[in-house]
Amino acid sequence: MFCPSCQCVSNVKLDGEDFVSKLLDRRWTLSHPDAKIHQVMLSTSKVSQPGRAFSDVSFFNKINPSFSHGLMDKDDREPSFFIVRDDLLHPLINGNKARKLDGLIPLVEDHSVTHVVTCGGCQSAHAAAVAVSCSERGLKSHLLLRGEQPEILTGYNLISTIYGNVTYVPRSLYANREMMLKSHADYLAGSIGSVIWFDDILEASLSENDGALSFLQKDAHRSDHPRKIVIVNEGAGDVVALLGLIRLVQYLSQNHILGKERPLKLVVDAGTGTTAVGLGLGATCLGLPWEVTAVMLADTIDGYRRQEKRLISDFKRHFGLQIDHCFDEIDRGLVHWVERCHPRKFGNVLEGEVEACQHIAQQTGILVDPVYTLAAWEMSAVLREQEAGGATVVMLHTGGTLGMFGLAQRYKSYFSNLKAGLSN
Repeated sequence: MFCPSCQCVSNVKLDGEDFVSKLLDRRWTLSHPDAKIHQVMLSTSKVSQPGRAFSDVSFFNKINPSFSHGLMDKDDREPSFFIVRDDLLHPLINGNKARKLDGLIPLVEDHSVTHVVTCGGCQSAHAAAVAVSCSERGLKSHLLLRGEQPEILTGYNLISTIYGNVTYVPRSLYANREMMLKSHADYLAGSIGSVIWFDDILEASLSENDGALSFLQKDAHRSDHPRKIVIVNEGAGDVVALLGLIRLVQYLSQNHILGKERPLKLVVDAGTGTTAVGLGLGATCLGLPWEVTAVMLADTIDGYRRQEKRLISDFKRHFGLQIDHCFDEIDRGLVHWVERCHPRKFGNVLEGEVEACQHIAQQTGILVDPVYTLAAWEMSAVLREQEAGGATVVMLHTGGTLGMFGLAQRYKSYFSNLKAGLSN
């Protein structure tokens, strides 16, 4: 049985599957790691022509809620790829945010925290996810959002405002995130509260000497500290976020789902890159013949490789003593970082992409957004053509539904064009 105060892995050398099983023997936010998987059929073989509009490509969605005999029974009459529907995990929380918080929230609860402080952009999916997750567990969230309050609250900003306590911070102050977060947490604590960074909770929970965590828990329960405030970094893109993605990989690798033998190309959009690294770690530790392809959206390839190395280093430092036999492969890199089919400055939407999202939604019932998941969809279609008869292509749908509402305010002309499209 799992013991909340013993979240480190024993020092006994383990093989990959045993290591992952022990690593994941902990409390989770999600009651189960399951995800629906759908198969998207492509009715044309010309999906990868540069600049080709998606309105020229037909799709249809074959819903496979479960694979009783694995993907070997997939429909090969037309080219297709599969989608892991993490966008369906929660009505308000992005799929990748739910996975990142999967291992974080229980540690916060174990420390008897009462308030969570974090930060993000005005339309931060992370801030909204923290606000909803905290509210569902009786915790208070305090969200420091960059910039000014928008004239109309919508999308993730609206959800953050409804579920959490929002403070808008000038960009000049937001630039020093650590000072900003600590100052706000100290203000909330006043003279009777206590403040701790989540990293300290994590370090203590992973310590071989459980006394560190016991001390923190004892301190948190002192009657003279009625407010126990934890600071969570922007995006929650630290090593604990990797655990939820490794849990997802373990689930997907079951024989009746994606299996362990068939080569896969697992495609995901990359903001910070944390989701991609977590998927790569899971696949490597389990010895799976899976290649993680991450579509770069917010940084250069050098930036993503630095992030990958940082996360791998942190993972090895916290968990790696028991599985050093796979470190050579880990150190060679976990993720294949690729450019978006149509590169642009992060956050920008190109003409025709909103209509492309509309086209996909009308033909498959799957909603993608032009900033994140459309990029992964496009790459999945391209790879499927390249891999005809080869590796199976699987896209992780990270969510982004609520982001469409914020984009509709920013790109009014693009969205107004949908009226004509619908009438036709």
